[in-house]
Amino acid sequence: MDMSEVEKFEDMRGELRSNEPMARHVSWRAGGVAACAYFPADLADLARFLRSVPADESLYFVGLGSNLLVRDGGYRGTVVFMHGALKELRMDGGLVYAQAGVASPKVARHAALHELAGAEFLAGIPGTIGGALAMNAGCYGSETWGAVAKVQTVDRSGRLHERTPQDYQIGYRSVRAAIEGEWFVAAWFRFAPGDGAAARERIKELLARRIASQPLQLPNAGSVFRNPPGDHAARLVEACGLKGYRIGGAQVSEKHANFIVNVGGASAADIEALIAQVQATVRHVHGVELEPEVRIIGEAK
Repeated sequence: MDMSEVEKFEDMRGELRSNEPMARHVSWRAGGVAACAYFPADLADLARFLRSVPADESLYFVGLGSNLLVRDGGYRGTVVFMHGALKELRMDGGLVYAQAGVASPKVARHAALHELAGAEFLAGIPGTIGGALAMNAGCYGSETWGAVAKVQTVDRSGRLHERTPQDYQIGYRSVRAAIEGEWFVAAWFRFAPGDGAAARERIKELLARRIASQPLQLPNAGSVFRNPPGDHAARLVEACGLKGYRIGGAQVSEKHANFIVNVGGASAADIEALIAQVQATVRHVHGVELEPEVRIIGEAK
């Protein structure tokens, strides 16, 4: 989008920036710039912005950037940042209503405080609800869409819609919409009544397990590969002797083999090359094709 068109957005309450460094906004702390970036003030402002964006403009929605890599050449479209804007979290008739910019662990704690059980696994998902919906994020045996009663979406014209799980093909780390061109802006979750104190204790246990088993002290994007049927990506990578393997500033974590960490100065190209090298090695040794769980967008430098 040409920034000379900014006058079209004068009634927007959010912030529009050009050449926004995406390394500031992704958990790998690497990658290029977004040609344009919009930080909406709230849901109404986001809808207004979308109505003003040229129909041919490429759009990408980002939460905490915990599952994203932007190539070093950058993203030529507009990135819309949900975290900090779409942050409403409340009870709604027995359901938990959470907008897309709410961090998943907050939903877990909110449910526990309202004497609900079954949301605890969300404490182990480092991103936002929008990202969790888009990829059916999960951990510790549970998945996001297992608790979804309905979702709210927005289309390019700024219209809001309510959809049910029946409107999507939902699989392991996969969500496909029957209707294209809409983005998740909120969800209503159904959790069972339970012991809030026990749920809060379970959240503490899961967070402690995450700290103990994952390399959280270094920039990373969580699990890089989906687990293949009947196996674990981490086991396959470790069995290839790849723990500690490094390309530039990107390294297969020595703590958890399904994590790639930025040990200092990694470029997006380093990270993407390491992903490809791990895939090639696992394919050669085990005959298994590892599928990336992380999203990679943008242009190579």
